[in-house]
Amino acid sequence: MEWAALLLLALALCALLYLLGRWLLGLDGDLTLLWAEWRGKRPENELPDKVVWVTGASSGIGEELAYQLAKIGALVVLSARRENELERVKQKCLEISNLSSKDILVLPLDLTDRSSHEAATKTVLQHFGRIDVLVNNGGRSQRSLFVDTKVEVYAAIMELNYLGTVSLTKHVLNHMVQREKGKIVTMSSVMGIMGAPLATGYCASKHALQGFFNSLRPELGEYPEIIITTICPGPVQSKIIHNVFTEDLSKSLDNTGDQSHKMPTDRCVRLTLVSMVNDLKEAWISDHPYLAVCYLWQYAPTWAWWLMNKMGKIRIQNFKSGVDADISYSQKKKA
Repeated sequence: MEWAALLLLALALCALLYLLGRWLLGLDGDLTLLWAEWRGKRPENELPDKVVWVTGASSGIGEELAYQLAKIGALVVLSARRENELERVKQKCLEISNLSSKDILVLPLDLTDRSSHEAATKTVLQHFGRIDVLVNNGGRSQRSLFVDTKVEVYAAIMELNYLGTVSLTKHVLNHMVQREKGKIVTMSSVMGIMGAPLATGYCASKHALQGFFNSLRPELGEYPEIIITTICPGPVQSKIIHNVFTEDLSKSLDNTGDQSHKMPTDRCVRLTLVSMVNDLKEAWISDHPYLAVCYLWQYAPTWAWWLMNKMGKIRIQNFKSGVDADISYSQKKKA
């Protein structure tokens, strides 16, 4: 009887571990974030009438952020370089929400033109009187091997992704310090936590953002109502892949490949808004295997390096074959 009881206990434990494993494999965010989604504050209750400035709002995650914010009833500032695309996004925001035209400000902005950031901030303040949330979403990714990439590409990536973001944050933060409240939400990446081939410059820029905002956060300790949130998405169905840096500034990516295996943009944005309203300091938003690698990178870096070396070879092979770099190890890979 004792052996039978032990066998039943072992079977029950195996079943429990199996169910736990299946549950963990189905997660698309870190545990703190998913707890906040389940039991925390809801964006629909926290964001109506808040002034939210979104950079990179003409496509991808930024565009979807604009739509979800508009539906909630937030007052939105849309910034990117292409004014015609911003007007398109604004028009759709008006169609899907109860906002009026004056509730959505189209503000063309080039993050690399740092001399324009002070005036842009003043324009927002003149229009709305305040900035409740700045979402630093503007930036570009990369697909190129280091041995083939010109140094000028790395300078351009850092100027846009890092220095442009720091510059705009500086001007908006001055306003928030005067009010003693506000939120700065920055779209980093899982590449800001780990490293990956084909994105050496992009990873460097995101690591720089992580270091900057992780250092800025405790500097603002005397302003407890100024919240710094860093979002780390994995691969998302975003148009960012269509505008990546390659080995030469004048060259675009010839073949972007199928993107359908990646996380839907609307899901990424929903979890971003949950992170924002629940004042999370850092949130990981990704399907596996990247989410699992984030945990390995934090708690078992030797195993993370072993896995990344395996994944890295596949990324490079995919890139050279003209398909999306991440498709072979995606959970949602098509047959």
